This record gives sequence, structure tokens and C-alpha cells, in this order.
Amino acid sequence: MHNILILGGYGFFGSRISQALATNKGIRLLIGGRSIAKAQNVVSKLGLPLGQAIAIDALAANFSERLVELNVCTLIYTAGPFQNQDYSVARAAISAGVNYIDLADGRDFVAGIEQLDALARERGVFVTSGASSLPALSSAVVDRYMIKFKHLKAIRHGIGSGARAPGLATMLGVFGYCGKPFIRLQAGHWQTVYGWLDLQHHCFPRPVGKRFLGSCDVPDLILFPRRYQDVQTVTFHAGFASAPAHLFVWAASQLVRLGIIASLSSFVTPLHWISQRLEPFISDKGAMFVSMEGIGTDGQPLKLDWHLVAAQNHGPYIPCGAAIALATKLARGDQLPSSAMPCMGILTVEEYLAALDGFDIRELPA
Repeated sequence: MHNILILGGYGFFGSRISQALATNKGIRLLIGGRSIAKAQNVVSKLGLPLGQAIAIDALAANFSERLVELNVCTLIYTAGPFQNQDYSVARAAISAGVNYIDLADGRDFVAGIEQLDALARERGVFVTSGASSLPALSSAVVDRYMIKFKHLKAIRHGIGSGARAPGLATMLGVFGYCGKPFIRLQAGHWQTVYGWLDLQHHCFPRPVGKRFLGSCDVPDLILFPRRYQDVQTVTFHAGFASAPAHLFVWAASQLVRLGIIASLSSFVTPLHWISQRLEPFISDKGAMFVSMEGIGTDGQPLKLDWHLVAAQNHGPYIPCGAAIALATKLARGDQLPSSAMPCMGILTVEEYLAALDGFDIRELPA
């Protein structure tokens, strides 16, 4: 049996990953976190033995020893926000000889995981950060279609969410950079943009339709120029299912940019509460797009548009696909590299989406 500990396994994404892996006969699933009551609740709902709920603190001095005591093979870390975290959890996992997977969305956090590469190689464990829609799925899409390009010049991608509000930790990470500056590659130059500004419309396939989108600071903005060296432009935008909600965040981000308010972080808790109560009145459909432009193998200009559409509020399962797919690979004994890396070049689109089978999620290939 491959023992997998999902740290934060009762949270927004952790509970969804737990649900998907609970039926895998090759996995003994441990649901862990600081709240034993919440862990026991998830274990009970999944029909697992109560002993598979674990009270464990990732910040405790003996965390690495606890992983060894529990005979953990793979740790899936879902407890964000990651923007201001260090790598203490990943280091503890490596020290314990445990594979490590996280769902981080912090740009510097995901890119910086490579600093643990020597340690991961020495201990012979697989360590990856950003096992989520970005950059795991987004890079898999680009990798799939790279063969059609002689020169890939631009990658523009984004997400329009459905009604289901993400977890509080995710909202803290996202709202933390509203109105704050960051850089992205545009026409060959690094330019400063501001979080959730650069307002634009994007027309997703039906039944999603038009959505407002704003600029977001994500790992792809720094990782894609490294991976795809011909690329001159990399952008990422995201938006909410509710147009008024998006315009509210856009306006509030302007106030941050102008220095009128310091940050939106203090507003996250009430905004999260409001979002949850508005869910029944907002579209349950969301989508993701990746648009690639450049010169095709025939020497002619080429533009490809890929989409993923989710309904019935199944969109929040999409970020879970990479962790589910990687855990499945490890449990059946697939050889993954003994290395520490951002989650790119490890999964194909097909492997990622296979982990989401059974949900109302459909791909519209380019």
C-alpha cells in the first residue's frame, strides 16, 4: 500500500482530492491537519477507518519525524496561501524520504522549488510545486501543441470561474495582490502591470459566454518564458462568474493601486461570506482557455485556441487534477524523477483530464 497524507485534506481542494483518491485500492489515505474533528468528519464521509484521520501540525518541530512514524510515502500539501510561505514543509518531507506535491499558486514559491533539487536527488524523492491548473495543465496544453509551431511567439491564457467560491486561503492569496504591481513579458519586454486591473472581455465557448477578466500574478508568467524560449508575450487573466462582483474587485484594486487603501486582504473574510451566499444566483459554469500564436511549421502565421468548460460547479475540481494524477502514478509504482521542480513536463493533458473523469468537465481541443 502507498500511504498518502493529504495535509489540509478537509479543506476546499484537499477534500476534493481526498474524495478522488479514497477509492484507489493501492492507496492508504491519511487525512491530516491541525483540526482532528474536521479530519474525522472527512474520513467518516469517505467510509474510511477513523484511524486514518490524523492530528498533525506542519509547522511543528517534529513534523518530519511524524511523517516517518506514520510511514507516509507521499505528502500532498494543500494548506495555502503559499505566497508568503517558505519551504519548511517540503524540506521536512524530503528529510523524511517522502515525495512532496503541493497546489501552490504563488509565483515565486512555485518557481523557487528548484532550490531543493539537490536535496531531493540526494534522498531519492519526487518533489513538485504548482500541481494545479497553473502551471501543470496550462503547460501541458502548450507542450501538446508546440509541435505545430516553428516559432511560438505568444501565450495568452486565463480562467473564468463559476459560482462556487474558492476556499478562504485561496482568496487570501488571490486578493493579496489586487492593485499591486508585478511584471510580465509583453512583446519581448518585461512590463509592470497591476493585479486585477487591465480590464478586458473574453468570449468563452457556450454556455459560458462573455466574461470580464483582469490581470493575475501567477507562476506561468515567469516559468513560461524560461520553458518556451522563443516566446515574446505571456499573459494570464482571470474573472468571476458575476460581472458586478468582478467590477467591484476591479474598482477596489484601483483604490489599492492609487494608495487610497493598503490592501484588500482585510476584506477577504466578509467577501468570502458574501460569495458563498450569492452562489445560488450566479452561473455554475466556468472555463479555461490557452491561446497560442506564432509561425506554423509551414512558415505561415498560426493561432490556436484551446478551451476547457465546466458546469454544475465542477470547476473547482480542475485544480485538483494534477495531484490526483500524480498520486495515482506514484501508487502504482510509476517512476517519477527524483528531483524538485515546478509541475511542468510531468503530465500530459490526457493524464490530467483522466483524473477528472466523471465530472461535468469537457475539453474543446484547438
